Amino acid sequence: MTELTTREPVTATVEAPGATIHYDVRGDLSRATADAPVLMMVGSPMDASGFATLAGYFGDRPVVTYDPRGAGRSVRTDGAAETRPEEHAEDLRLVIEALGADRVDLFGSSGGALNALVLVSRHPERVRTLVAHEPPVVEVLPDRAVVAAVCEDIHDTYQRSGMGPAMAKFIALVQHEGPLPDDFAQRPAPDPALFGLPTEDDGSRDDPLLGQNIRNSPAHRLDYDALAAAPTRIVVAAGRESAAAMPGRAAIAVAARLGAEPVMFPSHHGGFMSGEFGMEGEPEAFAATLRRVLSQA
Repeated sequence: MTELTTREPVTATVEAPGATIHYDVRGDLSRATADAPVLMMVGSPMDASGFATLAGYFGDRPVVTYDPRGAGRSVRTDGAAETRPEEHAEDLRLVIEALGADRVDLFGSSGGALNALVLVSRHPERVRTLVAHEPPVVEVLPDRAVVAAVCEDIHDTYQRSGMGPAMAKFIALVQHEGPLPDDFAQRPAPDPALFGLPTEDDGSRDDPLLGQNIRNSPAHRLDYDALAAAPTRIVVAAGRESAAAMPGRAAIAVAARLGAEPVMFPSHHGGFMSGEFGMEGEPEAFAATLRRVLSQA
């Protein structure tokens, strides 16, 4: 059994073009070793708070979490409306360098997994092992055109009607198992109230998922040649309960493009959480699997 510990995070910042990136350090960075380097846990658009439980299962090594550009505390200062995966990757590089670490182990979830793959394709020397958990890489899916159209419709719904109606469509997308039918975007919109979402538009348009990420994933193309050539050990992972949903299907397809088998993790897309953002997973079992995967480096 993996012991759950509580360590108070120490917050620091690093200046990046157009944003101040906030990151949190748990533990003594000087205790990192070649066999157990700093472990970074990154999401997108989810901020550092989503990793509070998972970080507690790695009390034997320093753990770093961060708020990606445009989310949480890392507010953009350049007025740009959207953030591309390449920008997130450069922000990750800056954080790693600010830590004084030659390289790190990196666990990326969802959009964080996509951004981490971009980081490795550009700066492979900075990452020893990458565990990319359910990166929403739309390009590898047979139904990619339909998924891209659905994502564009979710973005348009957000701009037109606000968070509730758009998030209801997003939930319907990520809960659907198997390839999307061609008419998925034309189906009747789900009622936001069924998911406990607001039905009234509050006028805000600053949600990083619905306003930015939902469009960036379908548009991005990974550099598989660079990933294959990288010295980084890349492990692509999917949740046992979510492997048939879009991010899980994408993970399995990305692993195939890299000539590898995906590693199946306990639970679902948010399997490492224990109530953060309302998601209940199996964090202890998830952490044990992550520890086993990292120890095989």
